[in-house]
Amino acid sequence: MVHKPKIKAPNAIDVHVGSRIRLQRGLMGMSQKTLADGLGVTFQQVQKYEKGRNRVGSSRLQAIANILNVPVTYFFEEGPGYSSSPQVSGAFRELTQFLDSNEGLALNRAFMQIQDAKIRRKLIELARTLAKEPSE
Repeated sequence: MVHKPKIKAPNAIDVHVGSRIRLQRGLMGMSQKTLADGLGVTFQQVQKYEKGRNRVGSSRLQAIANILNVPVTYFFEEGPGYSSSPQVSGAFRELTQFLDSNEGLALNRAFMQIQDAKIRRKLIELARTLAKEPSE
């Protein structure tokens, strides 16, 4: 009888840390290759970190935090075992889900490029109208 090695599921904290790396990297408009070059690893390794398949060691996490210009604690915020007020938690989860999508990230980048505040407000109103959400 041949035993196949069990494939271990990624740890929930490793998955969360990876998603936070991806989120911050995306918010900065940084490619996986650029982050990988800064760390001295391959972009495939960065992919594995971001998916939680490979655990990020403490010194490597500090290096990632430095490159992404965030404190190390950023990677653990809202993760398993993290406690905050329910209102902050819900809003943060919503924001993270939005920015974790390709569309959300692209929309955020484009929106931040609009210099005129009046146009940004009009765009928000358009989005609310399209979503059939009442204005505040």
